[in-house]
Amino acid sequence: MKASQFFISTLKEAPADAEVVSHQLMMRAGLVKKLGAGIYSWMPMGLRVLRKIEAIVRQEMNRAGAVELLMPVVQPAEFWQETGRWSKMGPELMRVKDRHDRDFIIQPTSEEVVTDIARQELRSYKQLPRNLYHIQTKFRDERRPRFGVMRSREFIMKDAYSFDRDIEGAKASYQNMARAYRAIFDRFGLRYRAVAADSGAIGGDLSEEFQVIAATGEDAIVYCPASDYAANMEKAEALAPQGPRPHATQALTKTATPGKSTCADVAQLLGVPLNTTVKSIVLATDALNDKGEIVKTQVWLLLLRGDHDMNEIKAGKVPGLDSGFRFATVPEIIEHFGAKPGYLGPIGLKKPVKLVADREVAVMADWICGANEADFHITGVNWGRDLPEPDVVADIRNIVEGDASPDGKGALAIERGIEVGHIFVLGTKYSKAMNATFLDENGKPQFLEMGCYGIGITRLPAAAIEQNHDARGVIWPDAIAPFTVVICPIGMDRSAEVKAAAEALYAELLGAGVDVLLDDRGERPGAMFADWELIGVPHRITIGDRGLKDGHVEYQHRRDSAATQVPLGGAAAFVQARVQV
Repeated sequence: MKASQFFISTLKEAPADAEVVSHQLMMRAGLVKKLGAGIYSWMPMGLRVLRKIEAIVRQEMNRAGAVELLMPVVQPAEFWQETGRWSKMGPELMRVKDRHDRDFIIQPTSEEVVTDIARQELRSYKQLPRNLYHIQTKFRDERRPRFGVMRSREFIMKDAYSFDRDIEGAKASYQNMARAYRAIFDRFGLRYRAVAADSGAIGGDLSEEFQVIAATGEDAIVYCPASDYAANMEKAEALAPQGPRPHATQALTKTATPGKSTCADVAQLLGVPLNTTVKSIVLATDALNDKGEIVKTQVWLLLLRGDHDMNEIKAGKVPGLDSGFRFATVPEIIEHFGAKPGYLGPIGLKKPVKLVADREVAVMADWICGANEADFHITGVNWGRDLPEPDVVADIRNIVEGDASPDGKGALAIERGIEVGHIFVLGTKYSKAMNATFLDENGKPQFLEMGCYGIGITRLPAAAIEQNHDARGVIWPDAIAPFTVVICPIGMDRSAEVKAAAEALYAELLGAGVDVLLDDRGERPGAMFADWELIGVPHRITIGDRGLKDGHVEYQHRRDSAATQVPLGGAAAFVQARVQV
């Protein structure tokens, strides 16, 4: 490709609404153009990145035995009503009507459609296992789209779905996809971690996220530097403390804490460590009748150490909270505790509540909590002596740096990541809902065991940029760069020798299968270099009259601080040896 034939549209400044580095650089480098909130046009330079990502994904998915198809963006509501997600997904699901007043959705994912295909086509155990995938546009009506294409409303995803005869087969298909995903992300040239994850709204049991490591990532990744253990914050287990609960050494005392409504403030006032305090979080669960009306409300009190934070995903797995919970209202709190938030605790309740203690709190002694009275806390609280044992003891907190690794091989560390892939074993969640069965060897119908495997195609370029950039612009890994090599001739429009050398090297690299661009626009060196450093082409060759007189050109990798002189005759081979695709 020659630059004069391509479309290059760089900007000196990023738009004011570009919040993160990837958004700023993608706009400045002319990779995307904003059309509306969370909706972007992919410009030619950005589209080349997407196509390279898609090509790698296709090659590895095909190598793993998956078969590509294409499912529609607009889907009839009836399939989503079969699974119950028509009502469960909420406003993120874009619902539309056609001219006949029939309901449709703009797909955020394709479990329903692929399950419908499976129940029609996969009728016998002889047709299993099977894995079908597509690369298709998705739409999720995000309340607050942000960070450019990182959290946009319209995006492209590769989603695959496996079908097996039993759970052992489903797990084998899952492991096959896990290997394929590692091969895909290895080829992208990005630093990533595969971490154990919660399956979330899609459902399922076995689950891993693929996280690109970046300081600006939204997700917290928990890992053990001394082992292979890694999980996202929602999944990472906080182990129960070792040893028995200490004996009580303090008397139960009501203590004045005027104006001190947080654990940190109370600890500072009393001159005690924050980890001797206990915070109270009040939740509620509602029982509904057939009309959707609340017929009964249960209030729950969750107790965590003052220096810990509640993990809502873990809390949602506590029996009784696993069917859905909400934070209690202030009137409900006053009704049960007799006080407003800030001074709550489990002693002296007005009405009984379900009491859930985090594992840490369950083995604490002489702890501090609210007295259910404004401006007062209770010190010296002990289980058994001052209040009954909790109804439930569970891991309901976020990991903190230094916690023991669940595999027993060291202490945990935390880093930030950007989720770009997620794989699940779904089981029969969708096949049962949609009656997708096959006939086994005995001619008996069995529900298909399913798996689900996604990669965020349009999120990947942003994640790559968040991990690979500097003050001058993007630094693409070779495999997904819009162009792998750029030739920058100095004064090509004025020097026949420079023009001849540039075009000869360009032809040689093209003939060798290198993805090379020749910048024949006649730009000044500073402007030309600034464009390609901003865009992030990893390998640059500069050709000028002065160098040609000595028989050399200059090579510089995007990460190099200085150029290297290379003989003109060996320049093509020199570059090819350094390209990592």
